[in-house]
Amino acid sequence: MITNPQSRTNIHEIADGIYRINTPIDFPDGNGFSFNQYLVLDDEPLLFHTGPRKLYGLVREAMAAVMPVERLRYVGLSHFEADECGSLDLWLAAAPQAVPVCSRIAAMVSVSDVVDRTPRALADGEQLSLGRHTLQWLDTPHVPHGWDCGLMMDASTGTFFCGDILTQPGHGDRALTEADILGPSEAFRQPMDYYAHAPQTAEVLGRLAQLRPTTLACMHGSAWRGNGAVLLRHLAEAVAAKP
Repeated sequence: MITNPQSRTNIHEIADGIYRINTPIDFPDGNGFSFNQYLVLDDEPLLFHTGPRKLYGLVREAMAAVMPVERLRYVGLSHFEADECGSLDLWLAAAPQAVPVCSRIAAMVSVSDVVDRTPRALADGEQLSLGRHTLQWLDTPHVPHGWDCGLMMDASTGTFFCGDILTQPGHGDRALTEADILGPSEAFRQPMDYYAHAPQTAEVLGRLAQLRPTTLACMHGSAWRGNGAVLLRHLAEAVAAKP
């Protein structure tokens, strides 16, 4: 469903109760890109990533198409960066009961200072119940970047909120795809490599593969459906081979 004809912002359900909000953009050189946020619609709804501050009105409009914005209970962020949490304060103002959800490191070094509402700082492996969905927090320092980085997994739907992992170029026109995303992602990554290449990168990706996700909720590009364990192992091999 397109929620704004001018920006082409749209919202689609990619798993049971999980919606991708997508805004395509065009760079001056003509290349396309996209910003995605994921809404878990439940008793206590969670928005994973806010998008940059300038997209707030578009993302809010899309959310309002499926639920009242003031019902939002949690705003999750994988690490402290503009496209993850640039409009965090605006969402907290719009939803009086909402609190940030992040790693303990992110809460300590950034989030507790930039907003007045106390964040829900999750430890590695800690679970957050939203109602029908229970999300598990996974510390992933420096994977793909940011020492405060962490990601979330919903076991009930097999959905892995993978942030900047497997970023794809283009508008992400297909909300959910089963096509190859590793090839386009690697072609996009290598010229400006945004991976931290920490000593434990392969180990972290291997741990994520053990979750056996069946849907990858990518922050840029299409969400993906398939054997996530195999895809994440192939990604680990590609990153190790081409630092």
